[in-house]
Amino acid sequence: MPGRIAVNGEVAALWQTATLTEIRRETPHAATFRLAVPRWAGHLPGQHLMLRLTAPDGYVAQRHYSIASAPDDSGHIELTLDHVPDGEVSGWFHTVARPGDTLEVRGPLSGFFAWPGDRPALLIGAGSGIVPLMSMVRHHRRRGLTVPLRMLVSARSPEELIYASELGTETTPVFTRSAPQGVPVGRMAAAHVAPLLAEQPSTGWEAYICGSNAFAEHASRLLVSAGQPTDRIRIERFG
Repeated sequence: MPGRIAVNGEVAALWQTATLTEIRRETPHAATFRLAVPRWAGHLPGQHLMLRLTAPDGYVAQRHYSIASAPDDSGHIELTLDHVPDGEVSGWFHTVARPGDTLEVRGPLSGFFAWPGDRPALLIGAGSGIVPLMSMVRHHRRRGLTVPLRMLVSARSPEELIYASELGTETTPVFTRSAPQGVPVGRMAAAHVAPLLAEQPSTGWEAYICGSNAFAEHASRLLVSAGQPTDRIRIERFG
C-alpha cells in the first residue's frame, strides 16, 4: 500500500509572505482565511503548513495549520481556524486580522496524511478536524474523480458543523449535543462506522482520521473493531 509521500524539503523550508485577501465566517467560532501566496509551490490534500506572525516588538509566534483548500493554480490557499480561548494566533486572526494584512508561511509539510486522489478514501473527523478532510473532498469534486470517497464527521450541533452548506451526499454528520428533529444525538459509534466498512470497494479503504487525541483514539478503535487494517489508518491529531 502507498505510504508516506515525499515532501520537497527545500521548498518546505522557504518562508514566504502571504497576504490575507478574504475572511469568511463558517460557524460562530470558526472562520476561513484566504491567503495570496504568489510563489506557493502547490500542495496535496491533507498537507499542512507552518505559519509565522511577528509582532512590532519582534515577538514571534508559529503554528501548524491544515490547508483547507484544494490544490489549484490560483496562487491562493485557505485556512479554517477555530477561535481557541486564549489562543494568541487564532485570537489574532479572529479579532485583529483584516484583508491586506501580511504574515509568513512555509510548506507544504508532511506527506503521511496526504491523499493524492489515487485510492478509495474514508474520512473521519471531529470539529475542526474536518479541515484537511475537506481539502480532499474539494479535490475529489474539482477533478471529477471517480475513486470512492466517504466522510463521517462529528460536530456538537448543526450550527457548529464547519462547511455545513458545502457538504454533500458523500458526508454523514454526527451530532453530539443537539441535532435536527428526527436525527439521533450522541457520540460517534460502531453503528456509524459499520455501514461504511460493509460497503467498502474491492481494494478496501485508506482511512484518514483527524481530530483531538481522544477522538482519534476513539475513531481508530471503531475502525479496527469494524475490520479496517491498522496499516491503512492515517491519523492527524491536534490539542
